[in-house]
Amino acid sequence: MTNADVLVVGGGPTGLLLAGDLATAGIRTTLVERRAEESNLTRAFAVHARTLEQLDARGVADALVSTGAALGGLRLFGESGIDLSRLRTRFPYVLITPQYEVERLLEDRAKAAGADLLRGTEVRGLRQDADGVELDTADGRVLRARYAVGCDGVRSTVRESLGVDFPGESVARSMMLADVRLADAPADVLTVGAGREGFAFLAPFGDGWYRAIAWNPERQLPDDAPADFEELRAVVRLVLGTDHGMHDPRWMSRFHSDERQVADYRCGRVLLAGDAAHVHSPAGGQGMNTGLQDAANLSWKLAAVIEGRADDSLLDTYQAERHPVGRMVLRMSGALTRAALGQSARARLARRVLPAVAGRVRPLSTRGARMISGIGIRYPSPRGSHPLIGRRLPDLRLDGGRLYEALRGGRFVLVADEGRARRVADDWAGQVRATAPAGHLRTAILVRPDGYAAWAEHAPEPAAVRAALREWCGSQL
Repeated sequence: MTNADVLVVGGGPTGLLLAGDLATAGIRTTLVERRAEESNLTRAFAVHARTLEQLDARGVADALVSTGAALGGLRLFGESGIDLSRLRTRFPYVLITPQYEVERLLEDRAKAAGADLLRGTEVRGLRQDADGVELDTADGRVLRARYAVGCDGVRSTVRESLGVDFPGESVARSMMLADVRLADAPADVLTVGAGREGFAFLAPFGDGWYRAIAWNPERQLPDDAPADFEELRAVVRLVLGTDHGMHDPRWMSRFHSDERQVADYRCGRVLLAGDAAHVHSPAGGQGMNTGLQDAANLSWKLAAVIEGRADDSLLDTYQAERHPVGRMVLRMSGALTRAALGQSARARLARRVLPAVAGRVRPLSTRGARMISGIGIRYPSPRGSHPLIGRRLPDLRLDGGRLYEALRGGRFVLVADEGRARRVADDWAGQVRATAPAGHLRTAILVRPDGYAAWAEHAPEPAAVRAALREWCGSQL
């Protein structure tokens, strides 16, 4: 029997970020991954601004940015669409880079922090009691921990072992995928088109290979039917006007896209994150991003509970904060998919009108950019509380650095103008980093480790600061 504080099942981006966060916090963490080796196949290509901010808070954003191409806007159905360049962030764009680059950086971070990675280990079953969780593996081992998190994807063994329903439906069937070479590189980083003839998508890996996706409304086959390269090329030519000299596919498949979400992200001592909790169409590039932000929300809460700094009920706020986000992403990506693939008169009208409206009506464009990038996501706050509470904090300039640099230790950050307020945090040394803003900021802010405001007050007395630290960080040391 192997013992840990937390067992993370699934070594994709969500599981790797979670394991790295927990290990950084000093939590004994074991990550279990079915694959014996890293895969060079990839599902996701888009890393949005809010995710890059989370990665910046972990010191890996700049390295990831160097692997891809920045795209200042997203086209809808091949037309003008959502402008990301006006976002107030260090990352006013969507980064186009394959998922395996994200995994590589997060795995290196998790290992360096001391997480135990068990590759080639398949989980067969799960059970829990009042004190912990046990996982049975295919090779006969029993892994035990105080908590477990299922990050093992749409066919999650953890979720199935819990007997949790995964309600929803398929929104697209018989999508063809291939990794190909192109004789003529497209002019744009991402190439997308949709019409009566179907749907086509091209994205670069950055090494000369491209991911091609095509959908033929006239030929709907089951997932296990072989994908035909000539059919894929023909659909791409019809939709885009050219197949860019597509040749030498190294891998081909068919897949279907589902919209599903569990009702509860927590079941006792077991929690679900990423595709194990919610899955949706790839429209808008939301899948990996939503999972990574699930992990960022959950990791500091698990660490606080395990270290005895917070009651177990803190874990219930993971459901309260992230389930509505998952639901919103399902609706947004589902609407884009239905508009892109729909063959009705209404869908064709949406493909003509939506890009123009999104691109030319500034309030809609701004709101769309904030939501699709994740910048605009906020969490519930008590009625009558300060308007900053529950909101994502921008990368404030601090005395000697930036907010997201200050968050790299995985601690709360108290930003306060007055020295008296900052000195209160001395009693929470190791849990809270107190710092002054670079300019004048009369509002004191307690920033959660995931970059959202836990508490804020204008010119607070030290007693108010102490009360906030006690509420969020437990008894002083």
